[in-house]
Amino acid sequence: MSTPTAEQRVTYCRICEPMCGLIATVDDGRLVSLRPDADHPLSKGRACPKGIAFTEVQNDPDRVLEPLRRRADGTFETVTWDEALDDIAARLTRILDRHGGQSVGQYFGNPAAFGYASSLWAGVFMTRIGARHLYSAGSQDINSRFVASRLLYGAASQLPFPDLPRTDFLLMIGANPLVSHGSALRAPRIKDDLAAIVRRGGRVVVVDPRRTETARDYEHLAIRPDTDAWLLLSMLQVVFAEGLADATALAEQATGAETLRRLCRDFTPERTAERTGIPGDIVRMLARDFATAPTATAYGRTGACLGHHGTLVSFLIDALTLVTGNLDRPGGSLMSHAVIPVEDMGERLGSFSYDKTRSRIGNHPDVLGTFPAAVMADEITTPGAGRLRALFVVAGNPVLSVPNSRALESALGQLDLFVSLDLYVNETNRHADYVLPGTTMLERDDLPIMFAACSPTLFVQSTEAVLEPYGQARQEWQVYAELARRMGVSLFATGPLERFNRMLALLDRFRLTRMTPRRMMALLLRFGPYGDRFGLRRNGLNLERLAGRPHGIVLSEHAPSGILGRVVRHRGGKVCLDPPQIVDDVARLGTRHPDDPRFPLRAIGIREMRSQNSWMHNSPTLMKGDRRHRTRINPDDARAAGLVDGGRVRIVAAGGAIESEVFVTGEMRPGTIAIPQGWGHRGGGWRLANSVPGVNVNELTSNRSEDLEVLAGMSVLNGVPVRIEAVAASPGS
Repeated sequence: MSTPTAEQRVTYCRICEPMCGLIATVDDGRLVSLRPDADHPLSKGRACPKGIAFTEVQNDPDRVLEPLRRRADGTFETVTWDEALDDIAARLTRILDRHGGQSVGQYFGNPAAFGYASSLWAGVFMTRIGARHLYSAGSQDINSRFVASRLLYGAASQLPFPDLPRTDFLLMIGANPLVSHGSALRAPRIKDDLAAIVRRGGRVVVVDPRRTETARDYEHLAIRPDTDAWLLLSMLQVVFAEGLADATALAEQATGAETLRRLCRDFTPERTAERTGIPGDIVRMLARDFATAPTATAYGRTGACLGHHGTLVSFLIDALTLVTGNLDRPGGSLMSHAVIPVEDMGERLGSFSYDKTRSRIGNHPDVLGTFPAAVMADEITTPGAGRLRALFVVAGNPVLSVPNSRALESALGQLDLFVSLDLYVNETNRHADYVLPGTTMLERDDLPIMFAACSPTLFVQSTEAVLEPYGQARQEWQVYAELARRMGVSLFATGPLERFNRMLALLDRFRLTRMTPRRMMALLLRFGPYGDRFGLRRNGLNLERLAGRPHGIVLSEHAPSGILGRVVRHRGGKVCLDPPQIVDDVARLGTRHPDDPRFPLRAIGIREMRSQNSWMHNSPTLMKGDRRHRTRINPDDARAAGLVDGGRVRIVAAGGAIESEVFVTGEMRPGTIAIPQGWGHRGGGWRLANSVPGVNVNELTSNRSEDLEVLAGMSVLNGVPVRIEAVAASPGS
């Protein structure tokens, strides 16, 4: 309970893309509560349960607040920061001397995407020591979307998004925004946005194997898992064959339209119906309605990204939007437009690469400089030059998130050095040599980057840290800077970022003389499209102006349109509709993974309102009530397998088997089951998470290189072939 001395501090949430406004009540340096910020221009007093419950993460007695060193018996002891960093620096230096940077790696978890400082400094550090093994949660989430953008626009960071306030037709594939709140899209009040589309006479169509929370409220097409590419190709076939393509848009915005037309020619709705489970006449009507709507936009997320052809699906989503004249126009899909041009800097410096290098195991192309996390286990255990020997994990739990996760857990013990920066001891870092206490989102300043550029309303907000770090927690960038100092590594003395150091030196009179993440962001903001250019642009943005407007500033009610030629990096500024990688992937459709009668069903993942991957299951508020891990199964499939609601099911795939509780529900299309991800806690220091029964779905999925998506190396987590079997009740149960 707050006291008369408690302060109310304005901030915003950094758990997911909406970044809703929050008010933190702070008393004597401790967080008392969080509530929605009614004065936030975008969220307007809305925040999801996870944001409010973050108070329990901040104050969690299980949180790591001191550096921990692993003993020989597997337990941890507390050490000082100097002891930890001196030892890590010395051991890492020896590994570099003996094996080179090609033996060092890093894994970034999802939370790292929502703070600018840690990813910037960690990336610079890894670049300076020549680290080659770079991984992220993106290969279980969004990398296929990045690759599609690189092929289409020449810019992996360019993520078109639906103009929700002005569209007449929203087609959503594999997205459930009433639970996710809009992934790769910043729309804090997306429930209102969707309702408004229908209110003004428009349509919202959800394509998903499950009748999700979003699908229940709108039109639903229950597609067979992992067949979205067939559906989109057949829609494009109708658009081209019936003369519904926008010739002006194709001529002015794109190259390669004739190749795309040829690729679609044989994918008639009647031919694809057997594959997708959606009748041909419905597909024809859907294509016609989309193409003839006054405005329309197609949008897909994890359900579209995590199949065998995730890159192709993301590519076709944008191709459909462009071919019908809806790309880069009001009410269609708008091009991402950053207020702070971090992504533009990354593109210019080559940080957002694709297929610049290849992985040692599997020969997979890099995506934004990272390789598929699925190959980490084999990279650790396979002898030879370049074997992964030293690993840093930042805000991640890959033992629960990567395919065949038991293989990774087994491999971690073979590392010469394993360091984790996190809030908890979890299933992954309980095997680490050191667990270093990181800061929460409330213990650091921040400016929104990356997904902030995917906002229908042009908006910017800055936040100061609302709390001093608890215990001995340190920001990740400070840890990397200290390691560099102890190792004698100068982070910015050479390389492309040297120019920023020089610019900062020239700005000595502004007291910006030493490179820090905050100063780098201040520089980018001031020289960005809305910056003050150090006083040359009246009313431009700088950190001081943002500090005076803590709830944020709306720069424009609508994000800009008509900018395609400026943001596309292909020669001529036109979208490429015929990259050879896509032509080849269309040819591969249906040939790599034929149906196996031993595994007649398909398993998909599922988002839950009160989960965020694996890291919020220690919150009493989020875990109260009827929270438990349950697999959703259609009544017909349950009956055929002899399953009953609340009983136990054994789910068997080619690579493994798990047991789960059964939830019989008509929301699943026949032949499809849905298994929540992020569960299966079995170790570490989070006591509540460990006490709740659950199972790790990634014990079913494959980490073999030949089973990964070809173009982006994505883990295939949707459409996994399985069979289900009843588990006999134990005596006395």
